Amino acid sequence: MILGSFVAAGLDLDEFKTVLATLPISGYEIMVQDVVKKGISAKHLDVKLTEQQPHRHLWHVEKIIKDGQLPIGVRDLALKIFNKLAETEAKVHGTSIEKVHFHEVGAVDAVVDIVGAAWGIYKMGIKKVYSSPLNVGQGTVKCAHGLMPIPAPATAELLKGAVTYSNEVKGELVTPTGAAIIICLTSHFGSQPLMKIQQTAYGAGTWDLPIPNVLRLTLGEEVQKDIPSENEKAMVIETNIDDMNPEFYEYLMEKLFDAGAVDVYFTPVHMKKNRLGALISVTSNLKDHSPIIDIILKESTTLGLRMYPVDRVKLAKEYQEVMTPWGKVRIKLGKFDNKIYNIKPEYQDCKALALQHGIPLKEVWQKAYNAFTGEDN
Repeated sequence: MILGSFVAAGLDLDEFKTVLATLPISGYEIMVQDVVKKGISAKHLDVKLTEQQPHRHLWHVEKIIKDGQLPIGVRDLALKIFNKLAETEAKVHGTSIEKVHFHEVGAVDAVVDIVGAAWGIYKMGIKKVYSSPLNVGQGTVKCAHGLMPIPAPATAELLKGAVTYSNEVKGELVTPTGAAIIICLTSHFGSQPLMKIQQTAYGAGTWDLPIPNVLRLTLGEEVQKDIPSENEKAMVIETNIDDMNPEFYEYLMEKLFDAGAVDVYFTPVHMKKNRLGALISVTSNLKDHSPIIDIILKESTTLGLRMYPVDRVKLAKEYQEVMTPWGKVRIKLGKFDNKIYNIKPEYQDCKALALQHGIPLKEVWQKAYNAFTGEDN
């Protein structure tokens, strides 16, 4: 359904087949059909096997993906998804990741689905994925290991951290392969964010259900609010550390930002007995600060934390794109009352172009800045 939704949104299937043909697998055919599910037009994509396929271990699948001529980003994402599947199967069945047999999920159709999802993300230029709560269905499903409750054990394990529900619809609505793809792609489960919708498309499942058996893909540009929250409430969480390996600080910062921290910074300090240390300061505007607290306690050597509320005054952020002689660069704008206060070309965009074209970073940055302000004209 995921790959079908990409095809419905305009993904070039012939180009994908050409790339897929570089993988050392055979004995399959991809079929695409226009279908209608409860009044909704969608693309149904099916992988028909023309040869018997063996059960595979993770290393077999990794070799297949690595031996293909896939872009690095596509290859790495596909490997990440399959590794997630293998780790989950090993945990559920009480074995090691090396001994896991990919039964259904090791078949060619799973390789097509997973590589197809990674290819769709790459070709459609998708930077961030949100997912609505997942309806997992109810009842039982027949698997290689016998009759299992829905969601299947591997699916239930994979969906840790996701928002799910079940209603009167019977059947397996989320498979292990689908769960692995969604959990590896999605940065947030919940309501749709503010966005300027550019396109919607539907990928169809095989079954006919009481509800439309489709997956909706909505493509758009995320919109930031123009009016800032002048007195937004936040919490500052701090601790002093003087006995941690300095190499661990980078990892700690990344984990905190991934958990939703607004800001993270380290300040050099002198501790008792004149030991050099670091003041770790984290600003959080989460409703529940426990994920931030948990990370600091688990990933650092601290024995305690300080917390105090603060008011934050901030400018609203807005992003626009400009074209430079070497490619596009996003411009981050700081606005208050619809007036622009700050203009900043995105560092990562400038860095990528500088490396790609072998030119000074500051030259790319200045060109992007001038392109927005009109100073080049």
